[in-house]
Amino acid sequence: MGGRVCRSCLMTLLLLLSHSLLAWGLRIQDYLYFQVLSPGDIRYIFTATPAKDFGGAFSQRYDQIHLVPADPPEACGELNNGAFIQGQIALVERGRGCSFLSKTRVIQEHGGRAVIITDNASDNDSVYVEMIQDNTGRTVDIPALFLLGRDGYMIQRSLEQHGLPWAIISIPVNVSSISTFELRQPPWTFW
Repeated sequence: MGGRVCRSCLMTLLLLLSHSLLAWGLRIQDYLYFQVLSPGDIRYIFTATPAKDFGGAFSQRYDQIHLVPADPPEACGELNNGAFIQGQIALVERGRGCSFLSKTRVIQEHGGRAVIITDNASDNDSVYVEMIQDNTGRTVDIPALFLLGRDGYMIQRSLEQHGLPWAIISIPVNVSSISTFELRQPPWTFW
């Protein structure tokens, strides 16, 4: 073939890749991207996955909105910083006694526009968890996203180092419209 790419080989490779993602419980369109604008040391585009069977979808893009870590981080009850979450997006930690749906309801009750639930395993840089209903019959209207633990840890660490109460993000971000040269990905995450 002398340097040319076999078209059927390329199509087969793409098909195998999509089947591999399906085997992991993900479809290619199940990723949602957001960009941290501030603090500057984590100014990257992050990948998250939406909840499978609860929560709303992003009906608009937020160009500069606060990503506020919940206090307490697991958001299983009343929040100490609920006033800061109102009208913003909350960063919540997985685990510690309540379901993904319960965490999302707490953020919705505090007026949050969405919730990003980060894995509580801070070394997780590759395995997405499928967030599903908790069989209580409750519903929520705001979007709920799952973020890798390593990404959540790095965002939290940066905020603590800078003494900041929140990050500023844009969400969702259309990565197909960004040139590869400008696409800043976290250096610790494989894309």
